[in-house]
Amino acid sequence: MTERDDLLDELRPLAFTVAYRMLGSVSEAEDVVQEALLRVHQALDRGERIASPQAFVTTVTTRLAIDELRSARARRESYVGEWLPEPIVTDSSDDPARQAEMADSISLAMLVVLESLTPEERASFLLHDAFDYPYSEIAAIIGKSEDNARQLASRARRHVGERRPRFQTTREQRDQLAQRFFAAAENGDVAELEALLADDVVLTGDGGGKAPALARALHGRSRVARALRNWSRARTRIPGVSFRLVEINGDPGALVLDSQQRVMVALALEVADGQVQAVRSIVNPEKLAHLGPVVSLGDYLRPGPPL
Repeated sequence: MTERDDLLDELRPLAFTVAYRMLGSVSEAEDVVQEALLRVHQALDRGERIASPQAFVTTVTTRLAIDELRSARARRESYVGEWLPEPIVTDSSDDPARQAEMADSISLAMLVVLESLTPEERASFLLHDAFDYPYSEIAAIIGKSEDNARQLASRARRHVGERRPRFQTTREQRDQLAQRFFAAAENGDVAELEALLADDVVLTGDGGGKAPALARALHGRSRVARALRNWSRARTRIPGVSFRLVEINGDPGALVLDSQQRVMVALALEVADGQVQAVRSIVNPEKLAHLGPVVSLGDYLRPGPPL
């Protein structure tokens, strides 16, 4: 490999980190990363002197992501059912402090909140709070004045702060609660599920019209527990189904696999105050393809013989 290839490989993770937080989509982020690295390559071909390749690729990636967000808005407004970000499996072996910091900015809950911001608000907030960029540099990246960049980030921070839980749960408590939750979900134990769910828990499903999912979010402990019990009963029609416990976007979660170890569902829990505050279920196979071999849940649950 050439020195330039080494540089582009080194920049790729940073570019993806920025693009994914901006877009909440693995596929869209990968497209942006490819274009951003191409522009780095072209700049070097022109003989440009890039003092900080990291700053250069962050700037290009952010600008491309802002453009992508503007076009993605129209697609997401016509999306069938609830829209959730594409999940990524994160590494729980990271340094705990770094992992906690990372999880806060890539959790599905955070990415859902960020969807309600304008592209410029999202960029200002993430560049300052997640990547420690000064407002003077953020202003140059997004094409605003420094005061405007500060105001955009402040407005976004207030909006995000209103949606954050007041009391966090320790990692150990969180993981223990998640293990109990998924065991109860597998067994259809409604009483145990209700004991773990917050009064105002929310269950959201994302099928995108590609797989069976809730048409709209369910709210409340009893309704969510019953829905999970019904899902537990339905999965008995799927031979060899299993749960693989993983971290999804820094939160406890599980991949639901069929007998051939194909991914059917990604489940993520939002845990705070010692209870499950939200359950997010992603069954749209297009959003799971990067996690490994995939099969649509609908292939099993629709009438007729399963795959």
